[in-house]
Order: sequence, then C-alpha cells, then structure tokens
Amino acid sequence: MTGFDATRFQDATGVSRETVERLAAYEAVLRKWQPKINLVGPSTLPDVWKRHFLDSAQLFPLLPPQTRVLVDLGSGAGFPGLVLALLGVPEVHLIESDARKAAFLREAARLTGTLVTVHNKRIETVPPIEADVVTARALAPLADLIGWAYPFLGNRGTGLFLKGQNVEEELTDTTKSWKMRAERFDSRSDPTGTILRVSGIDRA
Repeated sequence: MTGFDATRFQDATGVSRETVERLAAYEAVLRKWQPKINLVGPSTLPDVWKRHFLDSAQLFPLLPPQTRVLVDLGSGAGFPGLVLALLGVPEVHLIESDARKAAFLREAARLTGTLVTVHNKRIETVPPIEADVVTARALAPLADLIGWAYPFLGNRGTGLFLKGQNVEEELTDTTKSWKMRAERFDSRSDPTGTILRVSGIDRA
C-alpha cells in the first residue's frame, strides 16, 4: 500500500470532487467483480488509485485538442478507456473480446454514469470507427498495436500507448513496417513506464 488514495489522485490530476466520487464507485465495482474475474493483477489492487486510475488519467492532458472520438483496444477492466470517458472524452468505444470483461465494462459504465459503447469482439472484426485517438495499455508489442490502430486512425489520428521498459526496441521493430512520428513522455504512475504518442502513421 503506497498511501496514494483518492485525495492524492485529486491533487495530482485536479479533477472535480464529483469525478472522484464516480471513480470511487468504479473502484467499488472493480473490487466486487475481481474475485470472479481476474480484471487486474491482484498485487495492484491495493494501489488502484495510482496503478490504474492515475495510470489512465495521465493520458487525458496528452489528448490532441478537440478530441471527440476515442477507441480503446483490449479494454479489459476499462484502463485507460473507461477512465478517459469518465474524465470527459465525448465518444469512447471500448473493444474487449472477453464476454465477462465486456459485461463488467457495461456494469461499471452504468454505475458511474459514463456513456461508452462496448464492442464485445476481436479488434480486427470491429468495423472501422473514424477515431481521433486510439489507446491501449499492456496489450501487445507496438508493431501489433499500430497494425490494429491503423484502420481506425489512418494517417490523420493519434495513438496513445502505455508502454514498459522495452519501448525503444519496440519502436525499432515497428519502423520496419510503419512510418510515424513518435513522442515519449515519462509515466507518472510507473517509474519504468513510458507513454508513446504516435501520429502521421503510414505503411513503410
């Protein structure tokens, strides 16, 4: 337990008290469902406000201005997509192939009063949604993410991906197949983590 609680989350992000209350409802339903479905790593649950809520919320200031449509790949327990919807992204699509996790996402969205569309499908079977931003966390190597994101983004949109310490080799591997602009930001929730913001994506 790190002591990073709802109050420290609010201090770190500047969100409203109402937003923190909705996130607390999210935390409650996550803890209720976790014993039945392994939604997050059990060791991360005591530090949910930092490891999951801050980890997701730190993407919000990195969204391009006027971001309206966001597609979250492999949403799992809703990080980062459901948190970004709760923070105010107008149209969020959560793609999750596991039926039980998709059911959790719908219930968490209902209980927090967050409007999202949950697609219980494999990523490659979802009809292309014209997105401003595609997000993903702990899902796949960057080369795979770019391949999955491209039908939604084309070369006009932005990818925001939470990556670990192998980010440089993933970037090197990805440039064999894809051209893009890549910006790196230090993670505020994980000292070994990096946020990648990629744009201008095209096939190499």
